[in-house]
Amino acid sequence: MKLYKMTLGQRNLFLALLASSLATLALFMIRVEAGGTWRYLFMAWNLFLAWLPLIFAWQLYRCLKRRSWFSWQAILLTFLWLGFLPNSFYILSDFIHLSPTGEVGLLYDVVVLTAFAFNGLVLGFASLYFVHRELIRRMPRQYAHLVVAAILLLCSFAIYLGRYLRWNTWDILVNPASILFDVSDRVISPAAYPRTFSTTASFFVLLSMMYVVGWYLTASLQSDAPKKG
Repeated sequence: MKLYKMTLGQRNLFLALLASSLATLALFMIRVEAGGTWRYLFMAWNLFLAWLPLIFAWQLYRCLKRRSWFSWQAILLTFLWLGFLPNSFYILSDFIHLSPTGEVGLLYDVVVLTAFAFNGLVLGFASLYFVHRELIRRMPRQYAHLVVAAILLLCSFAIYLGRYLRWNTWDILVNPASILFDVSDRVISPAAYPRTFSTTASFFVLLSMMYVVGWYLTASLQSDAPKKG
């Protein structure tokens, strides 16, 4: 991501996200020092993965200024973005690891995990916003909204696949047949897997309501901004 090619608003957003991520890592390192253990180190890795969708979305945004969305470069960036996007939201499910450890206070662990989850969500939603805006420029607004809703539904299903079946993004490349078998089995026989529906639906509602509020909050702030001149 090249800062000099960003608008002032985009640059400020990137710097704010970078500062927020560094502050989160600082909170984590304080826990390491105080607790004498690297517990939750996987959260730092998850935060790194959460940055990838934003990087791919930004590259896609720049690519679409010069090329069609049907160019191989834009298609590749779209698939990379979509493949890594669920990682941004997956951090929410890491709260399942939260429990008293005796290493530090439970409340401090709540703060640390919330900081990681917050950054993951904002990174994911920021990347989705970039893509959403590009969709609106190329199709009717209601269709763009439907595409985004479908993307959030896929992300919610991917959270289920990652949390309960332990699949990850890399498995799409190294083990696609097994993933396809697990997915098709649950699509063909949904009644046999009630957890699939409940987990996917609950995360879809949560992610959708958060994104919709963020979308209209952004629109409200833009419309209320003072005009120049």
